[in-house]
Formats: sequence, structure tokens, C-alpha cells
Amino acid sequence: MKYSGIGGQAVIEGIMMRNHDRYAVAVRKPDGEIAVDLKTCVPYSERYKIASLPLIRGSFSFVESMVIGMKTLMYSASFYEDDEDEEPGAFETWLMKVFGDRFDKVIMGGTLFISFLLALLIFMWLPLFLSGLLKSAVSSETLQALFEGVIRVAIFILYIRLVSRTNDIRRTFMYHGAEHKCINCIEHGLPLCVDNVAVSSKEHKRCGTSFIIIVMMISILFFMVIRVHQPLLRLLSRILLMPVIAGVSYEFLRIAGRSENPVVNLLSKPGLMMQKLTTYEPDDSMIEVAIRAVEAVFDWKAYEKEQFPDGPDGLGQELLVKARARHSKADPCSEGRAESLSEKCEEGTMGSDAEGRTK
Repeated sequence: MKYSGIGGQAVIEGIMMRNHDRYAVAVRKPDGEIAVDLKTCVPYSERYKIASLPLIRGSFSFVESMVIGMKTLMYSASFYEDDEDEEPGAFETWLMKVFGDRFDKVIMGGTLFISFLLALLIFMWLPLFLSGLLKSAVSSETLQALFEGVIRVAIFILYIRLVSRTNDIRRTFMYHGAEHKCINCIEHGLPLCVDNVAVSSKEHKRCGTSFIIIVMMISILFFMVIRVHQPLLRLLSRILLMPVIAGVSYEFLRIAGRSENPVVNLLSKPGLMMQKLTTYEPDDSMIEVAIRAVEAVFDWKAYEKEQFPDGPDGLGQELLVKARARHSKADPCSEGRAESLSEKCEEGTMGSDAEGRTK
């Protein structure tokens, strides 16, 4: 597998894909068409010199991803807003009057701030509080820090389990799987078409889920070594150390995304296992959306010509066999797959009826 540099996230009925200074959101609209919105951005690492420094760049990258993620999420939600003719409430009207054109930015900033506070409460204070209840029974501070970390991971798993029960989140996790499948398809040297993407893995080492798990694992090690006895100061130390922990986690994720070292792969396993909860198998229509997002920001044909002049890598060759078997099982009349898979990929089409249904 070879590093491509692209990444993204799932949004409401769609995918956001980013490649350096460009990102695109592809959304399946209620009428079945795919809307694609392409934007440019200057990465923080190019705006501020400090944002490009190792260990520090992780925090900047996280904030940047949060901001772009919120923007693209709001864009995708705009296609599915209910009660569009409903009059805004008194508080919303007051905000619009006060902030004017900055209303959307204020709402986005407020949402991020509240989300940050809730994350601190649920994933910082609650594990610390619960682990503190064992202080009378467990005198070892090392065991208390370990127990705090285990509780934090357990809460995260429980949270994912609960939210995935809703249909909207389940569909978002399916789009999340489509995002990973597209990137894996490209990075193993396969042409980007529905059949090739469908047989690719829905787990990827550079995923945000892996980042969260790595943060939790590294935080256990940090908090085992750095000990603060006063409860309030202990909570404050957790908060102040988060940029450092995020920085270390980000550096590991960068290495993992570019390396096939056995040790790195082993350390990446927990994150990949957790992705089984946050990625589901997508259907072909979701894969079509993901492909549109990728093609808006990334020239996969040029990439594969440069990185895979001799064709797909070893795993890619195995996936190609599966893709051809999948293609041969499809009904060419109902799916529009009368042409061979290789011809469709060489032409750059998606291996489905997407061209007839999207604009």
C-alpha cells in the first residue's frame, strides 16, 4: 500500500474528501442526484510556521479537521432540512439580528464549543471521577490511572454502540466505510470503479477513529507517569496535557499511514478493530458518491500511473480477482454492466449506472 495523501469524513448522505489545499463534498440529494461542492483552503501548516512543527502540528491538524468537518456537515444537512418554511424562534431571530452575515459562523463556533465541553465532561471528568471512587480500595496510583483509561475506552465504545442504533448514524457509518474503501482501492493500485471499491477494506490506519483510540492509549501511559494528587489539579493536568498527547498520537498516525512495518501494524490493530464499530459496508449508491468526492480533488489515474507502473500491488491483485467475480455476478440488464470491468475502469467510469443518474 502506498500513501496517497487524501483523507476525508462521512457527512449526511455523503462524503467529504480532502487533498492538501482542496476539499470536496459529494452529497446524494433527496431526488437521487449527486451534488458536489469543491472548495479550496490554505492549510494551517502553511499559514503559521508553528503549525508545521512536529508534536505541535497534531493539535492544529485536529482543529483544522474539526472546522472543515463542521462546514461540510452543515452543507450536507442543508439538503435535508425539515420545516424550511417555519418561522425562526425568538432566540434565533435575535442571533440573526445581532450577528447578521456572521450568524452561520457563530452557530458553528457555538456548536464546536459545546461539543468540546461535553467531550471534557464525558471523556475526562467522568472517568477521573469513577476511578477516584476506587482510591480507598486501590492504593496504587498506577492502577488508578490504568482503570481511568479503561473506563474512558469503555465509555467511548458504549457511546458508539448507542448512537449507531439510529438509522441516520448507521447510514453515516456506511458512508464512512465507502470513504475508506475508496482510499484503500487507490492505495493498492486498483482503478477507481464501484466493483473495485466494493471489495476493498473498510478499515484504514489513518482513520480518525484510530486517532482517538491512539490518544486514549497514549494518555494511559502519560497519566501513569505524571501524578497529581489534588482532584481539581488532576483534572486540569489532564486538560493541559491533551495537546501533547494529541501531538504524539498524530505523529504515530502519520508514520502508520506511510509504513508497513510489522511493529507499526501491530500497534495499529486496536484502532482498526475499533473501526469495525464506526464503519459499515456501504451499498453501491454510496460508493458512487464517494468516488465523485475523490475525483473532484484527486487525479487517481496519474497517481496510479506514477506509483503503480506495473499494476496493482500484491493485495491489489487479489482484490481485482474478487472485483471481477463480483462484476460477473451482477445482472448486466439491471445494473448497466454489460461492458467488462477492465474496460469500464480504463475509461474511468464507475462500473454502474451512476452517469445516468447524477450531474
